[in-house]
Amino acid sequence: MLKFDQVTKVYSGGHKAVNQLSLEIEKGEFIVFIGPSGCGKTTTMKMVNRLIETSEGSISIEGEDIKHKNLVELRRSIGYVIQQIGLFPHMTILENISLVPKLLKWSEEKRRERAKELLKLVDMDEETIHKYPGELSGGQQQRIGVLRALAADPPLILMDEPFGALDPITRDTLQQEFKMLQQSLGKTIVFVTHDMDEALKLADRIVIMRDGHMVQVGTPGEILRNPADDFVREFIGKERLIQSESSNQTVEHIMNTNPVTIQETKRLSDAITLVRNRKVDTALVVDDNHVLKGVIDVNIINQYHKEDPEVYQVMKAMPSVVEEGTSLEDVFFTLLMEVRYMPVVDKDRHLLGIITGSSLANVVYDSIWGENNSTVIDLESKEEAAVQ
Repeated sequence: MLKFDQVTKVYSGGHKAVNQLSLEIEKGEFIVFIGPSGCGKTTTMKMVNRLIETSEGSISIEGEDIKHKNLVELRRSIGYVIQQIGLFPHMTILENISLVPKLLKWSEEKRRERAKELLKLVDMDEETIHKYPGELSGGQQQRIGVLRALAADPPLILMDEPFGALDPITRDTLQQEFKMLQQSLGKTIVFVTHDMDEALKLADRIVIMRDGHMVQVGTPGEILRNPADDFVREFIGKERLIQSESSNQTVEHIMNTNPVTIQETKRLSDAITLVRNRKVDTALVVDDNHVLKGVIDVNIINQYHKEDPEVYQVMKAMPSVVEEGTSLEDVFFTLLMEVRYMPVVDKDRHLLGIITGSSLANVVYDSIWGENNSTVIDLESKEEAAVQ
């Protein structure tokens, strides 16, 4: 899809911002460039749409050297999202999303339908098209910035620290949304960030740069297990380096095999008795064959306890589950950053147990500081107790 071949960028005075970079990016890959300030990551990305011209080497898209393409056509064929969003305040959301389609002479009706279709992808009301950027929150504006890059359906999207100016909660939400969106649409993404947690969470492969050179490229797991040198090890940070012993473990190593469960045909009053006696706030719902069906929590109990329906009538779907045999590494960031717990199931969704953020954190801390180190704290939190 995208190929860098011995690409170099030299500025006045002979400074090489990027030095002989060679890299091939496959169609549908999510590639994250990361490194300290001045390492060349943003320069590399901007050379793809020729906001910065290469000094040596070549960049090709679908086998065609970008220097042989018309510059305007090249940029219209590549989505581009920046941290400052860049929405035009005097234009409606429809007009902002439709900038490139309008330049491509799409009909007004087609532009409107495309905008509505894209808004649905990020769970925004289609009536938003009539609003102006100033009427939206920062997170909503950033969503529109992403949608604008997707509007003409480009196969390649460049993203320059797009979530950097957002608050942590909004940023985390948008990261999750965009990763799911990218996977469903199959877009190729070149993403620049200075945030290692963001890189580990989003990337299929991470490119770590220093002084214009590519120091290491690999999947998040490969880089965590085998940092190329002391610079990479220091840049990742000790707290993120999961030692091979723990990263080779699977969810069965830490799951609780006796979570609180209730059959779907029981009454809600039975669930209330169960959670009260077990001193928890959540119960997993199963059928007669112990297949996971959903979850009952205190919010449901508070809402429906006077009606006493059968459990299956009011249970919520289980948003996150993990299959047996999954490595702890694969669920690490989801479990510690996004959810309190995850049920463990077999391929037929029979419930086997449950893992919690606290139990996983203990394994990671043991791998970093050692099981007997006095600085390791007891992480058996109320959240873990609530589902065990």
